[in-house]
Amino acid sequence: MKRFFPSLLGLTAVVVLALDPPCSTAQQSLTWEQVKARFEAANPTLKADALNVDEMRAQEITANLRPNPQFTLSQDGTQIAPSNGVWQPLVGTYVVPTLSYLHERDHKRELRTESAKEGTQIAASQHEDLKRTLEFTLRGAFVNTLQAKAILELARADLEYYDHIIQISRDRFKDGDIAQIDLDRIELLRVQYETEIQSAIVNLRTAKIQLLQLLNDRTPVEKFDVDGPFDYSDALKPLDDFRQTALDARPDLRAALETIQQSQTNHKLAISNGSTDPTFSAWYTYNSSNNNPNGIQTLGASVNIPLRIFDHNQGEKQRTLIDIDKSQQTSDATRAQVFSDVDSAYAQVESDLALLRPYKAKYKDQATRVRDTVTYAYQHGGASLMDMLNAQSDYRTVQLAYLQLIGSYLNAAGQLNLAVGREVMQ
Repeated sequence: MKRFFPSLLGLTAVVVLALDPPCSTAQQSLTWEQVKARFEAANPTLKADALNVDEMRAQEITANLRPNPQFTLSQDGTQIAPSNGVWQPLVGTYVVPTLSYLHERDHKRELRTESAKEGTQIAASQHEDLKRTLEFTLRGAFVNTLQAKAILELARADLEYYDHIIQISRDRFKDGDIAQIDLDRIELLRVQYETEIQSAIVNLRTAKIQLLQLLNDRTPVEKFDVDGPFDYSDALKPLDDFRQTALDARPDLRAALETIQQSQTNHKLAISNGSTDPTFSAWYTYNSSNNNPNGIQTLGASVNIPLRIFDHNQGEKQRTLIDIDKSQQTSDATRAQVFSDVDSAYAQVESDLALLRPYKAKYKDQATRVRDTVTYAYQHGGASLMDMLNAQSDYRTVQLAYLQLIGSYLNAAGQLNLAVGREVMQ
């Protein structure tokens, strides 16, 4: 029976695993690239704006359409009252089918099509700019989630360490080294650590909820998680490199330059629309009334040329000319904004790095060393209660500040990516 019992346990475990596999309760842990891919595929705001680009592309078809020919069917020559005692109403009736076509001159259709295509390019650039802005928000939510996870882990580690201090204090109380009031003070302070854990849990859930909203995902918060490096890189390229990359990659600047090009095309179109477009017509007549008694079947033609004496499309010509200058000014303002954004984000990254370096190189280790040394001294009666509590508080302050600085650095790196127009810092 002893030999059979372990085998029975193993069989039971296999059955349990088959009925309830561990992966069914496992969290989804997504990397940044996976989060970004899901965002691009599912975010409703981004998808709705993409449809705007499709609409602009459909307008290219409309702009390239030729004018439709016009078909007219007219009838005349029907006698409606007797004359000289004779009434033959249909003898002199004739029907005239007419076909006419408006001929557009000076490349109107080509210019309309070119303007529509440039409008599509602008819409596509603006869509990329919206994507850039939303990905910055997404990146911020992703970083906040990683930061909340790190702070929660720190809070739990602090509570575990503080429970060790409480046990030391209880041992000292049993030995008569400290009074009851000192033990009570130490145990009462435990509520601060419990509060920090609960606050960290709420912050983590809030960050995950924001992330799920951007992903348009209905996964329960408990089954959703992200993973990635929560650290900083000390390498930072020169400012001029980021400036040049921004000039090449920023979609809003590209849209501004494309707007100038479209404004110039629209001005050419306004000039073209000021020209005269003739209408050619041709018609066929049977039983027509003309000077040729044998001309029963006749063919006619005409050219209709509007006399543009007063209207030369002057207003649109002037408006589109002004629009060129306005687009140029907007482009210059956007270019200045690009430099401002890059410089501000770069300065923030430099500032965060300047603060992070001493924390990583010295302050973190010093805080840990002081805390452990004072705790050891307190355990053996060589340090006061206040010294031990202050050392623990200083350790928490330094470690929390370090995590917050990393979060600030990652957000500043995201701000720099936003300013440049593509990911240049992870």
